Amino acid sequence: MVAAMSLIWLAGCSKKAPEAEAAVPVIALPVQAVDGAVAGRYSGDVHARYEMPLSFRMAGRLTARYVDPGEQVKQGQPLAQLDPADPSLQLAYAKAALDAAEHRLLFATQQRDRDEAQFKQNLISQLQLQQTQDNYASALAGRDQARQQYKLAQSTTLVADHDGIITSRQAEVGQVLAAGQAVFGFAQSGEREVYVDVPESRVGGITIGQAAMMNLPASPGHSYTARVREIAPAADAQSRTYLVKLAIDHADASLQLGMTADVALQGSKPADAMVTIPATALFHQGEHPAVWVVTPGDSKLDLRPVTVERYGERDVLIAAGLKVGERIVMQGVHAVSAGEKVTPIAPPHAEDAPQ
Repeated sequence: MVAAMSLIWLAGCSKKAPEAEAAVPVIALPVQAVDGAVAGRYSGDVHARYEMPLSFRMAGRLTARYVDPGEQVKQGQPLAQLDPADPSLQLAYAKAALDAAEHRLLFATQQRDRDEAQFKQNLISQLQLQQTQDNYASALAGRDQARQQYKLAQSTTLVADHDGIITSRQAEVGQVLAAGQAVFGFAQSGEREVYVDVPESRVGGITIGQAAMMNLPASPGHSYTARVREIAPAADAQSRTYLVKLAIDHADASLQLGMTADVALQGSKPADAMVTIPATALFHQGEHPAVWVVTPGDSKLDLRPVTVERYGERDVLIAAGLKVGERIVMQGVHAVSAGEKVTPIAPPHAEDAPQ
């Protein structure tokens, strides 16, 4: 009996204490706050609301230019001159065409008057009267068109139709120009816009009328408000970006064409209401996005659903589900499980840390 009790006692003394659960090292860092009032920052440049080429409406040889790029011009100011000898034949042709059109109109008017009188006496049919009236209408339109062509052929001087600035020179003195060929680039005075190129991954988050703040590096401390006026329907074939035009409110003389602008599109959230995480930290719980959160008390993992505001190229903007300072798994999200005890470590490379 004594021997048996001794064996039992020795066996109980030989049992080891249970080992503590081993913690798995994971790359985990606190999430950072971002300004939720800013939906995106872009670089752009200042343009006029209306930019267009200026050209003659008739062909001829350019004999004089009265303005140079960068000059301010007034409405009605002469800008360039064609050689009057060149369009003289066009003027003669236009005059002959006008004379012929007026003659056809005179004949059509006389024929209409005769047929209307005969129709009242039942001497011609309704169909014949309608044909005569149609011929008269065609002759009248032809006369008006020939008159406008003759008026255009008389003008050999290019004038500014609005106040503005000459932005470029596209023809030289002595050059023979075709009708409609550009002579100058022109930007109207008044409204100003800023053009920005937006990546295709972010253009879906921009809407017409969205507010923005704009700063000019050339004028520190001076900001402008703007609103999205137009979004290009297709991406540029070379850069694969979308051109977004923003109308600038209360533009002043300091907004020079071509200036560089820093544009901050406004979002729907107040400042510091969102957090940003690396794209590698995002996990999916079924069809819903989620992240692995390290609980502060026991350093165990908890899979928490989140609401994504915007997907970027390297990061994700989270609108709800996370708080500033909470530690989440940044990499290797598919190699961990719920309730697993972990030891947070920093990324091995500094460039992998969230900016």
